[in-house]
Amino acid sequence: MKKTIQVSNQGATLDTSRRSFLKLSGVGLAIAGLTIIGCNDDDDDFQIIEESKYDLGTGDVGVLNYAYALEQLEADFYTKVVNNFYTGISSIEKEIFTDLYHHEVIHRDFFKVAISGATDHVLPKLEFQYPNVNFNDRNSVLATAKALEDTGVAAYNGAGKYISNPAYLVIAGKIVSVEARHASAIRNLINPGSADFSGDDVIDANGLDLAKEPKDIIMAAGAFIKTPFTWKERGIN
Repeated sequence: MKKTIQVSNQGATLDTSRRSFLKLSGVGLAIAGLTIIGCNDDDDDFQIIEESKYDLGTGDVGVLNYAYALEQLEADFYTKVVNNFYTGISSIEKEIFTDLYHHEVIHRDFFKVAISGATDHVLPKLEFQYPNVNFNDRNSVLATAKALEDTGVAAYNGAGKYISNPAYLVIAGKIVSVEARHASAIRNLINPGSADFSGDDVIDANGLDLAKEPKDIIMAAGAFIKTPFTWKERGIN
């Protein structure tokens, strides 16, 4: 079913609750007033790569497809989480995972529409696998979510320097800020009230988020990506 996604910063108010905080962070994923038309509630219009490896492309198109691949992964993971919550999950955890699910689906659909508006070279739907994840176990789900969110932040930070279009860079900067909030929320679920949200494993000595090259990101996320693809411009073959 077709739907219209409207993203606007108008009328946003500060609320200190965790749920409202997460929702507010999703509002800033794009330029105020931006309207995206044509996203679907389901995946029926996504075509799976089957015959040969797909190359992400060059320049900004390659970077956008790269981000789209990672957002597909995160959306797929959280879809599985919310469709079958692990045993003993609390109401707060349900709210957080549901918010993260909605954010990642919006991010995924946003990139699909954005890339389609610029080129015909759009990454089709990827297939994923979770061989070492027990979706019925809290620790397994949280550990995987932490890995995906931390990887996503480092991926955006590392890819920003390859973006030439200022408008794309602004959007990427807004989305990575949301991903960082996701990472903080997950880390707080794992170790409540700690300083893990800015742990030494993700923040360097200068107080900056880590940035990783696309090749390193794909290597780290490779266990989850079932559909092969290349990004020859960045050494991913």
